[in-house]
Amino acid sequence: MPVAADSLVLYKIHPARVVSVGEKIEIELEGGQSKRVRPKDVTPLHPGPLKRLADLHEPGAAQLEEAWELLEGAETDLKELAELMFDDFTPASAWAVWRLLDEGLYFQGTPEAIQPRSREAIEQDRAEREAKARAEQEWAGFMARLGEGRIIDDDRPRLAEVERLANQQGEHSRILKALELPETPQAAHRLLVSLGYWPPEHNPYPARSNVAVTDPALPVPALADEERLDLTHLPAFAIDDEGNQDPDDAVSIDGGRIWVHVADVAALVAPDGELDREARARGANLYLPEGIVNMLPAAVTEQLGLGLQETSPALSFGVTVDDEGRLADIEIRPSWIRAQRLTYAEAEARLAEAPFAALNAAAERYRARRQAAGAAGIDLPEVSVRVQDGEIVIRPIDRHGSRAMVTDLMLMAGEAAAAWCGERGIPIPHATQPPPDSIQHPAGMAGMYAYRRQFKPSRTSIEPGPHFGLGLDAYARATSPLRRYADLLVHQQVRAALRGDEPLTAEQVSARAGEADQGGIAVRRAERQSNQHWKLSYLKRHKAWQSEGVVVELGERKDTVMIPELALETKLRAKADLTLDQRLTLGVADVDLYDLDARFRVVG
Repeated sequence: MPVAADSLVLYKIHPARVVSVGEKIEIELEGGQSKRVRPKDVTPLHPGPLKRLADLHEPGAAQLEEAWELLEGAETDLKELAELMFDDFTPASAWAVWRLLDEGLYFQGTPEAIQPRSREAIEQDRAEREAKARAEQEWAGFMARLGEGRIIDDDRPRLAEVERLANQQGEHSRILKALELPETPQAAHRLLVSLGYWPPEHNPYPARSNVAVTDPALPVPALADEERLDLTHLPAFAIDDEGNQDPDDAVSIDGGRIWVHVADVAALVAPDGELDREARARGANLYLPEGIVNMLPAAVTEQLGLGLQETSPALSFGVTVDDEGRLADIEIRPSWIRAQRLTYAEAEARLAEAPFAALNAAAERYRARRQAAGAAGIDLPEVSVRVQDGEIVIRPIDRHGSRAMVTDLMLMAGEAAAAWCGERGIPIPHATQPPPDSIQHPAGMAGMYAYRRQFKPSRTSIEPGPHFGLGLDAYARATSPLRRYADLLVHQQVRAALRGDEPLTAEQVSARAGEADQGGIAVRRAERQSNQHWKLSYLKRHKAWQSEGVVVELGERKDTVMIPELALETKLRAKADLTLDQRLTLGVADVDLYDLDARFRVVG
């Protein structure tokens, strides 16, 4: 088809009227714009005459189905198809046919060679187009609702992509991008709360740390019959925080001999069994303010928790403590005990009576020996954060008195385990810590805060080594096998030696301890961030809150203040008149749950 003045051509995807033809073709586009193009840049559609592009109005009702049926299986061109569909070949009908050809539903090809598509292809394409149109309509409705700050139940599956990003399990979100919001976990968290998808105080940090949030659902074997030392005649006390659900240690004294009894988890959980692999992957119990997620099934605690049954199986560590606080006569035996459960407060009230007075005296001798060896006496605020029946309860933790006594008795068992295994060449994971660059004995909260920052992280080592912070030459965590895999691994090695079996090799112990350490890192991160989340939630609930802060570090731009009531550090704008250990009255200026941050102001 020749290209002449006033003919209709296709330029890219737009209709154009030819104004003049020369070495180049001058065309007029919609909107009146003129352009000079090469002949190969245009496709002839109709010879004209076409005086105005505005004349390309709809040519009338198209006989589309009839034309398609007549041509099924044949080939045609633009002119013939226009005549079949509109009974005439005009610029308007030519453009209408081209649009149908470009749409590609009934016909395909070029203006010179047009083929009808098969019925199956048309039906499939039509269904896909209708589905796409519906999806676009639904998406538009969804985005409109988001703009209004509301959702309906049908919207919740769409928001799963935002939830994945909020939980740091994805990197991108089409929804956040469409809303022109940053594709960050914080922005995703904020959006989900604003829409009511998550409740206002939803805690995302366990999911972000990728830790298990339910107890394992695994079968638990029954306790096997075996010979055990009968210590049921000795009063044994499982001393824990109020509400504790996994009592795994207890203490008793027999004359001058101290017994630390520990839940005999290795009697049920053998190396490389399904329970062992699950506990190893988790690394430790997850202690959240909302509740506990156990590394072992609840049935293990039900069977082995000390004091949960009339008599409890235990792995008991027997030691004597001399006048210098040194351990002697170390013995480890599977046993039966009869444990009574006490809270720290109940034990505190009985420290002056038997047998607590004798236990406390031994603990004090042992503590004095550790302190003489350089054990760090850092006493910074600690709190317990719990969510109980919807209330956020924050209580201080007092590390003195009965709690200090129990801590030292547990450390005795850990030192005894390290010594007992060391004498027999049994590889176990030891907890070690190198000394800081300078050893100090600070007084005051600021001094202790500064000294703690000098501490180097503790390490897990198959070879025994000093633990500076504890003031011990060798130490292994061994008193919490229900809660921590490293302790269970120590018990498995001890149990193997007691049975006369071959313990795991140093390489096997190292690999298992390393895997558990990785799980433990994620657990501790989830716990730390969750505690911070609920502390800040508490402040959001109590906008008039005021409490004391202690200046623990001075900086050029920001000073660091410790809030003992919350065991929370914060930064304040530096002031020349502040001094270390100065006490201030603070109020809440702002709380940002999404960035896990709070700002405070000095009110007195």
